Parts: sequence; structure tokens; C-alpha cells
Amino acid sequence: MINDLNERLFNFAVNCLKFIRRLPNSAEYKVIKYQLAKSSTSSGANYEESQAGSSKADFNNKVRISLREMRESNYWLRIIESINENNLLNDELKFLLNESSELKNILGSIVHKTRSN
Repeated sequence: MINDLNERLFNFAVNCLKFIRRLPNSAEYKVIKYQLAKSSTSSGANYEESQAGSSKADFNNKVRISLREMRESNYWLRIIESINENNLLNDELKFLLNESSELKNILGSIVHKTRSN
């Protein structure tokens, strides 16, 4: 499961970066693109770091950060969905929204399980 999750987080980041390239260059989108690029790549990077944690507390902390960054990614994708007047890249956006929700749930479950142990 961990390798699958690493792969899903990596693919999510890559797909977000590809999606971002095709968004308009208006002022509001520039801010959103920057924030989404940071949060989507940070989630996977922090989860990757958690795999080499020096302690259980370090692991838990990195997974919590990964969850927080995925929640932020989901937020920015929802903003795009809300301002997306021309249904721009709608299928990709729906896929990324769904994937970010699933990844949030998986990371949240890991945080919950490790907190209770």
C-alpha cells in the first residue's frame, strides 16, 4: 500500500503541474497556479520523507503535513472549479478533485491510525 500511495501522490503532483500549464495566465489564476503547484508537490514530498522518519513521531508529523498539503490542494482545485466559467479542462479538473479527496481520506486514515497507536 505504501508504494501505491507514494506512486499516487507522485502522479497527483505531476498531473496537477500538467493541468496548471493549461490554465489561463490572468492575475487570479497566477496566484492559484502557484499555490496549487506548491501544495500538490509538497504533499508527496512530505509523505516520501515520512518513509525515512527517524522516529514514529517524525513519521506522524510528516504524514500530518502531507495531509494538510493535500487538503490545501483540494481547496485550490475547488476554487478553480468555482471560477471555471467556460468548463475549462473539466474532465481533468474532476479527476484531480476526486483524486485529492481520495488521497485526503487515505492520509487522514493513516494519521488517525498512527495517533491512536
